Amino acid sequence: MARGGFPGGMGGANMNNLLKQAQKMQKQMEDMQKELENKSFEASVGGGAVTAVVNGKNEILDIKIKPEVVDPDDVEMLQDLVLSACNQALKMAQDETSASMKKVTGGMGMPGMF
Repeated sequence: MARGGFPGGMGGANMNNLLKQAQKMQKQMEDMQKELENKSFEASVGGGAVTAVVNGKNEILDIKIKPEVVDPDDVEMLQDLVLSACNQALKMAQDETSASMKKVTGGMGMPGMF
């Protein structure tokens, strides 16, 4: 065995192949991230009373509230509906991001990436 732990000098070829694969995966992840950032996710609650739209960057793009649910005597209910719609839309975006990244990484389990 050659010094350095790789028999027969094969380490360099294996390392180059590994680096190429890593670069390809990085490019795929960047492309997927850009695609997800431009995608929108919509969630409605309260039978469609409140709808929230977010993008893949976890930014809230739009909130729609049906006028009939605006009750000055029950502002807390409206606040809860808005909060719930936003959280559901953000979860949809996060779930799709995770699923897409698992496809790219082959489920390698890279903690802290997404």
